[in-house]
Amino acid sequence: MTAETKYEALFLGAGPQMQCGVGQFTRLLYQAIEKLDPGSSAALTLTRSEGSVAEIWRAAGSVRSVVCNFPIVAWKRVILRPLVALAFARMRGRRVVLVQHEWASLHWLRRLTYLPALLLADTIVMFSPQVRRELARDPVVGWTAAKCVLAPLPPNIEAPSQTADSPLRQRLEAARQDGRLVIGHFGSIYPGKQPNTLLNVTAVLRERGRNPLTAYIGSFIKALDNVEEDFQAWVSELKLSEDVIVSGYVDSSAEVFGLFGEVDAFCYPLEEGLTARRASILTAVQTGRPVIVTGPAEADEFDHHARFKELIEHGAIVLVPRGSDDAVYADAIVTSLKQSRTYPPFDFADWWRDAANAIKAQL
Repeated sequence: MTAETKYEALFLGAGPQMQCGVGQFTRLLYQAIEKLDPGSSAALTLTRSEGSVAEIWRAAGSVRSVVCNFPIVAWKRVILRPLVALAFARMRGRRVVLVQHEWASLHWLRRLTYLPALLLADTIVMFSPQVRRELARDPVVGWTAAKCVLAPLPPNIEAPSQTADSPLRQRLEAARQDGRLVIGHFGSIYPGKQPNTLLNVTAVLRERGRNPLTAYIGSFIKALDNVEEDFQAWVSELKLSEDVIVSGYVDSSAEVFGLFGEVDAFCYPLEEGLTARRASILTAVQTGRPVIVTGPAEADEFDHHARFKELIEHGAIVLVPRGSDDAVYADAIVTSLKQSRTYPPFDFADWWRDAANAIKAQL
């Protein structure tokens, strides 16, 4: 570093008050890189009221690289300020490292807001070869895929030493005591995760007399997709109102894992197949419950992510062939509950150390 630069990297975030997955990822990445190299990094909070143009300009000049997990907070908030920071970094000769989780699964309006960040980036960190291929096929910015590097994605939430009780946990516990099969689905609910397909699987299990209760532990993403309206309409169509629960936002990891403790198995029928960017699945795996997921589209999906591949090889994640019908997922859930498996130990810190090392190499 030169006399002008104080830090190796500046992490753009929206502060601890912004509770969302992208914000949590940025905080954990910053902390993990600081553990590797204490004092090497700084964080800049950008909200609707914090982060003036002058502050952004000074911060961009004090570092070698600016790291942005774009958008830094949930959709439709704080879009302009991080783009200003990236532009200032380029103007001042600093590196721009963009962390990009998705592409084709995003609504086209969202992708439009990402375009400036892609163009300004020196390096684009991705977590899935499939997402990199999606970007490469884009007719407008496909050329930016040449700037992509792959990193192993860790989970955003660590299993706590103690869990917390809640009315919903008690409801799930009572359902299991009554002999119901509790199926879990964790994370934000949006079209890319095929939430309605799991409703079909629930209906199949009910027809077989398994008396399922499917718990969506998470909340709907507010966007232009009408996902919540379509979901509720399909619940009504299948007459599943007594067999489906949506928790809404859950405030703490202790409460989340309290709910997980009452889940028999998790299930994710994904049209795109399992990709190495699915942090919600890694969170669910920490429970020791079987996680049933559609298999990946390409054989190389986990070649860069040895830990994720190990979970699949040991049966912690059960893959269902792409193109399978709802009955196959129902069979996989029932079969998984009859099998005894020994999973590899899940060291949350080691997962984040892997990610930090991969991203630090780009700074």
